[in-house]
Amino acid sequence: MASQTGSIVQQSLQALMGDAAFLPNLQDQAREQAFLSLAAILSTPNKVHKAFLRITLDSGNVVRIPAYRIQHNDTLGPYKGGIRFHESVNEEEVTNLAALMTLKNALHEVPFGGGKGGVVINPRTYSAKELYLICKKYVQYFSDVLGPDKDIPAPDMGTGEREMDWMMSEYKSIHPGHPYLGSFTGKSILNGGSLGRREATGKGVYFTFRHMLHDFLKGQSGWLSGSTNPFVRTALAHADRPLSVAVQGFGNVGSVAALEAYKCTYLHNKVVAVSDRSVTLYNPDGLPVPALADYAARHQGDLPATEAALAELDPKAQLLGREDVLYLDVDVLILAALEEQVRKDNVGRVKARIIVEGANAPVTGEADAALAERGTIVIPDILANAGGVIVSYFEWLQGRETQFFTEEHIYSMLYDKMQKTLNAILPAFFGDPRPLRQHCYIHAVMKLSAALYRQGKLY
Repeated sequence: MASQTGSIVQQSLQALMGDAAFLPNLQDQAREQAFLSLAAILSTPNKVHKAFLRITLDSGNVVRIPAYRIQHNDTLGPYKGGIRFHESVNEEEVTNLAALMTLKNALHEVPFGGGKGGVVINPRTYSAKELYLICKKYVQYFSDVLGPDKDIPAPDMGTGEREMDWMMSEYKSIHPGHPYLGSFTGKSILNGGSLGRREATGKGVYFTFRHMLHDFLKGQSGWLSGSTNPFVRTALAHADRPLSVAVQGFGNVGSVAALEAYKCTYLHNKVVAVSDRSVTLYNPDGLPVPALADYAARHQGDLPATEAALAELDPKAQLLGREDVLYLDVDVLILAALEEQVRKDNVGRVKARIIVEGANAPVTGEADAALAERGTIVIPDILANAGGVIVSYFEWLQGRETQFFTEEHIYSMLYDKMQKTLNAILPAFFGDPRPLRQHCYIHAVMKLSAALYRQGKLY
């Protein structure tokens, strides 16, 4: 995955090299040297921190658990990124995710750098007390590199507001008398969290899709109507008609995105499929998403996976395999589960013409290229799932000022910020045959490169 980041940076810089309007003061050999410096800086992390957390389990056994904090780049502000608890966590994965956070913050003009953390566990196999100790130890081991003006973690896969509350409390104990509310974001409201933080990523995921297909197309239909760009043709073919939507993943992101699609009055959506780690529920006539969300909230996030459990829901749904959601004949597929779900070996079976990445890197590079050849629009993670970090920034601001915004104000600011990004990116995307992901990367690398140049870091 680290090489993936290097490739992203290199391709973006190649596109910018020939743009005479970008860093016009750099010419000839000086320009070449500067771009070589940029490639080196943006392709590698500033710091890699690794520890083995010493934990005493409820059984009395002592274990050592690998844990990471990767700090990729702080050109635009303190490092910022989630901490994931998952058995697949490794240094390469966390490094790549930290780099993507750098690009995401730059794209959306959030004044943070990119960081990421991970602990190699399956949180479902640990008791609450054991998880509490893991959170405390994580902060103890990395306390020197964390802080409101250094590196600000947030929830990620396998963590939530409970874990952030525990970690902030430990940070406060280690640093008495220092500001602490901004040390972690994604906290509970009681402990200085922001209203709307839990729903922010899912709402942002759906908003990017809705804005593209409704707000932007409505305002730009004149010059787009005669375009031969395959992505324009795909977008126009799905405007102003009923759309079938499938959602992979029904956690904080997927369930909220599904609810947003279900409730949307701007587009004629029909959510026909949702899935979780064990099952896909499918009904071509539409699913009762609010009832499913309520069921999942009462059953530790799980969807009904048996005919008996489904009996209480109306209309009924078919029980399919968990991966079947990827291959249904739908218009829109929202990927809100894990990485690498659409790959070279299965991309040929994916029928959706619009894919929205709610998870991090759910479409591999090879699959992305194959989808682009078909004219399939992929709204990439760097653009679509930034709602969490944007509202984390609002939470950080609120913690510094000890003033708190209403939920309505949070969502209004979130949509305004995402709309600003979309309006900067979409005209170039619909006017150029390159995939949307490339336009986002180029825009982010441009922002970072300009800042590095202005700060004199290319010498």
